[in-house]
Amino acid sequence: MPELRIDSEGFRLDDAPFQIISGGLHYFRVHPGQWRDRLRKARLMGLNTVDTYVPWNLHEPTRGEFRMDGGLNLPAFLECARDEGLHVLLRPGPYICAEWEGGGLPSWLLTDPDLPLRTLDPRFMDAVTDFFSWLLPRVSPYLGTRGGPVLAVQVENEYGAFGNDTAYLQATAQLLRDHGVDVPLFTCDQPGDLANGGIPGILRTANFGSNVEANLETLRGHQPEGPLMCTEFWIGWFDRWGGIHVTRDVEDVAADLDTLLSAGASVNMYMFHGGTNFGFTNGANDKHTYRPTVTSYDYDAPLDESGDPTPKYAAFREVIARHAPVPDEPVLQVEKKLNLLDIHLPNRAPLLDNAARLGREAVADERPLRMEQLGQDFGFVLYETTLATPGHALLAITAYGDRAQVYVDGRPVGVLERESHQHVLAFTVDRKDATLQVLVENQGRVNYGRALRDPKGITGPVTLDGNELTGWTSRPLPLDSLDGLVFAAGLNAAGPEPTFHQGHFHLHAAADTFLDLTGWTKGAAWVNGFHLGRYWSRGPQRRLYVPGPALRKGRNELVVLELHATARSVVGLRDTPDLGPVEE
Repeated sequence: MPELRIDSEGFRLDDAPFQIISGGLHYFRVHPGQWRDRLRKARLMGLNTVDTYVPWNLHEPTRGEFRMDGGLNLPAFLECARDEGLHVLLRPGPYICAEWEGGGLPSWLLTDPDLPLRTLDPRFMDAVTDFFSWLLPRVSPYLGTRGGPVLAVQVENEYGAFGNDTAYLQATAQLLRDHGVDVPLFTCDQPGDLANGGIPGILRTANFGSNVEANLETLRGHQPEGPLMCTEFWIGWFDRWGGIHVTRDVEDVAADLDTLLSAGASVNMYMFHGGTNFGFTNGANDKHTYRPTVTSYDYDAPLDESGDPTPKYAAFREVIARHAPVPDEPVLQVEKKLNLLDIHLPNRAPLLDNAARLGREAVADERPLRMEQLGQDFGFVLYETTLATPGHALLAITAYGDRAQVYVDGRPVGVLERESHQHVLAFTVDRKDATLQVLVENQGRVNYGRALRDPKGITGPVTLDGNELTGWTSRPLPLDSLDGLVFAAGLNAAGPEPTFHQGHFHLHAAADTFLDLTGWTKGAAWVNGFHLGRYWSRGPQRRLYVPGPALRKGRNELVVLELHATARSVVGLRDTPDLGPVEE
């Protein structure tokens, strides 16, 4: 494929002027069995390029242990893009934001409480160097200079919103160069952060969703010559638990896209296809109040979460056709979804009873250990200690992340939520030497701003009636495998403790669908071992997307973890999504 060059006039490809018309498509948010479908639809809309981040935390979940299998096979994704005739903008971080857990920074960086993130500190830069030393040789065959689809590579991500250490940015850029990245580099920042986030001699680009003329003028002030580019043209937005489903008017955003392209600017729509925060991978924001992001990353994008064209798809295709060739091929239509009601989940496995079968050994210590101290990134930690004296008790957990369910001898006595700034519970202890259990859920590490250092589990002292509780065990429950669960059959009502509910259903053929959990409260769901993500009756999202490749013809297994008491034992598969109410 041709090589991208930058001159004083703009981008050039194969020695001809080139306008990048791109859309965000994160390989790690899409089932790999659907990559080709999504890429083909990108080309048919008129895109000549797609953009993707690289999530360091998934590729190196443990220091020095790297993964590029299954849905993390980035070279395979790049090959799919090349096969479709699409170029790629690669954004390897190390920090990516993306409403992704920890902004893509691996949780093991937090084991050192003094390690400053996104800085020149040798401990951070050594870790980045190790990651790039592993990643970039595997990516370099796909660079445009070697006939591959990767046109350009981004340095860091919106750094100007975090700091102003140009030396750190220059060192990160040099790491890319030292590891063979010889295509153009670029940075991206919101217009007000361009001064802090740029690197001399490297293309600056801007992120915005409206006020196109003013923002391009601001960018030109910082980038006096060369191409103008909006690297994140926000055509929608993400949702948070407890909020509404955020949308953006089609005509409004299409008009802004036309303005961008008419100005000769290049653009990357964020997102073309948002996909899903499968598993426990969603991020969170904390601007004085913690707000976790929902499982769906639909983003009100041209392709919805299940890959079907939305009204924005047709509107954007029409706009693009005014400025660039659009394939003269029929646009793919909405694909039929499964509709299967009343799936019974008759088998149950209480979490507290099965905790020892779900993962690693409990670790004893005087104080509760943070999730990162346990070598754990996602999921839950179960803490236990003994309450010596019966009677009225006032429990205070001074710091935790992010939601704590408290039990005395298996009896639920209350829930503390970080986003509600709750720290104290009052309850009665019925006997001497009662067992106190605290189940703490990591609801997603903060992905943006100065609060990136976001440790999970119990992170501060725990007191009972003002006296610190000691003598704890801390048991990691990452729930990365449910193979150890022992299910018991029976339709009797589940107890008040967190419980896994299991059932089976049969299909004549696999297809996309949406898991309807109406009547359930909070938890997570798996189909055939594939972790669909979290659900929460708080909304706005009410159904979880189930990708067709995760299902199979014949018998399928469904497991739902419900964290609270429920009389429900039935779920359904529906043929439409339900992302919740929108603003009127």
